[in-house]
Amino acid sequence: MAQPPTGPRELGRTGVYVPALGLGCAPLGNLYAPVPEERALATVQAAFDAGCTYLDTAPHYGVGLSEERLGHALTGRDRASYTLSTKVGRALRPRRPGEPADPQGFVETPDRVREWTLTRDGIRATLESSLDRLGLDSVDIVYLHDVENHIPEVYETAFPALAELRDRKLVRAIGFGMNHSDVLARFVADLDVDVVLCAGRWTLLERTAYDDLLPVCERRGTSVVVGGVYNSGLLADPRPDARYNYERAPADVLERARRLAAVCGEFGVPLRAAALRFPFGHPAVAAAVVGCVSPEEVRDNAEMFGYDIPDELWRTLVDRGLLDEDLPLPTTR
Repeated sequence: MAQPPTGPRELGRTGVYVPALGLGCAPLGNLYAPVPEERALATVQAAFDAGCTYLDTAPHYGVGLSEERLGHALTGRDRASYTLSTKVGRALRPRRPGEPADPQGFVETPDRVREWTLTRDGIRATLESSLDRLGLDSVDIVYLHDVENHIPEVYETAFPALAELRDRKLVRAIGFGMNHSDVLARFVADLDVDVVLCAGRWTLLERTAYDDLLPVCERRGTSVVVGGVYNSGLLADPRPDARYNYERAPADVLERARRLAAVCGEFGVPLRAAALRFPFGHPAVAAAVVGCVSPEEVRDNAEMFGYDIPDELWRTLVDRGLLDEDLPLPTTR
């Protein structure tokens, strides 16, 4: 039986440690559906109770609502009891009269809009605004967020601004968070990146990051935090209306997820447990963050992460063509 990863893991060579399972806080910003304030706070409490004390948020999530709610939940807590990351690249401002809203999947959010800002001053101001919403003096990790369409600005101003914050010890670790593993691989190869948060590209359904990002991270000593392990929900529950990469799952991908679930069922393992464990087959992976909308989901993820998974399950997935033969598997040997 393959046991789950245990103990905190260091991100790069930063002295920043995270538990293997963390909480993604996009749902706290009302992603797709409203989350009552009390339930949002209870979700964070459940994460602490379960040991999921790496918390990831961003201004983008609910145009600041996620950061505000997380700040409320962290009030009075020992700052050393958790590791916190947020993101820069988008500034928030009040929406002007007559200006269209741009919810980008979030509902019932503050009346704000996002603006790209990748200058040195913009990066600093964005982080300061995040700290105000969080009610904190510092965060541990700052990611440049979804900057795949702003590559020249990343090299010219944005990443140097982050590196300056790290050099001045205003943040402890820096990196990038996005869905595009090829762009992440380029940044890791060219820049002094401590950690990347890669969403959806290293899962039971997708190997893209294995082919481009993970090798360069292993070579450069850059840690990987995996997001989107359920590929927007399909690997949590492969029902006909399940989302995959934020949209309704195509029929062929849905069928593959169902075949994965069927094999897992033969071994008495929930598909969710296999999806959570799979990314840890690669040595560059330090943690996974999973978004939750309730304390029940937090507890379920923690239970799934602790499953004893037979090595034979992974080999059977390979034998049946559901995983490629060259992929690293989270087996005991």
